[in-house]
Amino acid sequence: MLSEAYLPSTFTPPVRAPDLDVHLNVIKIGRITAGFLRFGDAMRIRTAEAANYHLDIPTAGSSVMRSGQGRPVYATPSTGTVFMPGRSAELDCDPDCAQICLMFPRNEIHAELESLLGAPASRPLEFSRPMDLAAPAGATFVETLRLIDLATVPGNRLLEHPLAALRLEQTLTLALLLTQPNNYSAVLDKTPKPSGRRPVAHAIELIRARPEHPWTVATLAAEVAVSVRSLQAGFARSVGQTPMRYLQQVRLERVHAELARAEPGATTITEAATWWGFTHLGRFAHQYRTTFGELPSATLTRNHNTKFARSSGAASRRA
Repeated sequence: MLSEAYLPSTFTPPVRAPDLDVHLNVIKIGRITAGFLRFGDAMRIRTAEAANYHLDIPTAGSSVMRSGQGRPVYATPSTGTVFMPGRSAELDCDPDCAQICLMFPRNEIHAELESLLGAPASRPLEFSRPMDLAAPAGATFVETLRLIDLATVPGNRLLEHPLAALRLEQTLTLALLLTQPNNYSAVLDKTPKPSGRRPVAHAIELIRARPEHPWTVATLAAEVAVSVRSLQAGFARSVGQTPMRYLQQVRLERVHAELARAEPGATTITEAATWWGFTHLGRFAHQYRTTFGELPSATLTRNHNTKFARSSGAASRRA
């Protein structure tokens, strides 16, 4: 099952045991594969050459991880390991070792990289293998994973929504590219030249015309023919906020308008928020209240009460 989800692998317990104690959960976040793997006993794992990028983050116990002929990394809950395409992997896991296993499609992560660069990548993407999960950058990546974890709670259908899955997939990919040191970090860290006013104005038109579209910074930048970083810098200078923040404000306006005119029973707050691309209902409610001075439930209730009062008044006059 693990080979089917990720890549061909073999397992060898150092000590022969009558039973194999293993726990495996695997989900898809857009095109990213995310899984939780735990062995109750020590285990040696050997894989075939990887076709994609892999990231293993221990949540308990420890393991020694080697990629190709590279130096081994001692992985613990404070140190993860990145595995590059084209190399096999070896993992020697201690008893009760548990880890989160992420697989990023090679083509997708390169496409996101080129969107950030605003130009084709001149050489293969190479990450530093150890990921310091205790450092601010690594901690940011872990917090992104916590959001994914909340989305997998039974009864939460967030990942079934295409827009939500796409946003979470992009968030994870950007978090890896921008927080984990790699051979493009120096370029990515440079302050980009802002785009002119025309691309920003065009992007604003696209957002306001189709706020329900699963826009990302990359797709907006491609539509207006500038790099992602130039568009972000242009928005910061002209609008005073990021493209995604502006999109969020437009979507909040649309949710507010929908709740304010909804017929009783026609929609729910969850349906309206999800339709307009909000993936975390708690944060949505906070953003809504900050923007409009009331919770979305208050808008919907007031609207229904107003319609009921009008209906009652009309019935009274007819009587």
